[in-house]
Amino acid sequence: MFKWIISAILAFGLAGAALAQGSDYKIRSGDSLSIEVLEDASLNRVLLVLPDGNVSFPLAGNVKAAGLTVAGLKSALTTALAPNFAAKPTVFVAVQSVARRSSGTSRRKIEVFLIGEVSEPGMHEITSGTTVLQFLAQSGGFTKFAAKKRIQLRRTEASTGIVKVYSIDYRAVERGGDVPNAMARMIDGDVIVVPEKRLFE
Repeated sequence: MFKWIISAILAFGLAGAALAQGSDYKIRSGDSLSIEVLEDASLNRVLLVLPDGNVSFPLAGNVKAAGLTVAGLKSALTTALAPNFAAKPTVFVAVQSVARRSSGTSRRKIEVFLIGEVSEPGMHEITSGTTVLQFLAQSGGFTKFAAKKRIQLRRTEASTGIVKVYSIDYRAVERGGDVPNAMARMIDGDVIVVPEKRLFE
């Protein structure tokens, strides 16, 4: 019975990603996209569509993804990358996983985003009122390359669209220090960024 349940869950997840490959599917914030450039494999990566609807891709910069079809984003990336190649590059785009959406029965849940050197990047649905520290504690942990002294909380002001960045020294938290930003309550659309360690950091 247990094996059947696991198989059903996996099949549902794969079906969701498969449906997202359809020509009519519109990319949404929180989707994970697999992007490959045939002419330069070093550019290949999986990207999260951020709350502002953009993806940040090397040599192309910020490209609007939300609201586009897979074919539309492929075209936009090809155009953005073209000046960097002698001939028009061959770009492949696929939806690796679709954003989870709440049922709408309760607004006690909010959607926040976790990117960088973490075990479980992507969109997370959490209870309204959860602090940054509580979210980090329940989000799966860091990779061994995480620069835990330089974690960022990036918050977009709804009224102005301005992104404010708050620094969080998680190492100080581990040492028992008082880190005010770590106790900030998260709001819908917040992005936590865990950068990679610098050399000798």
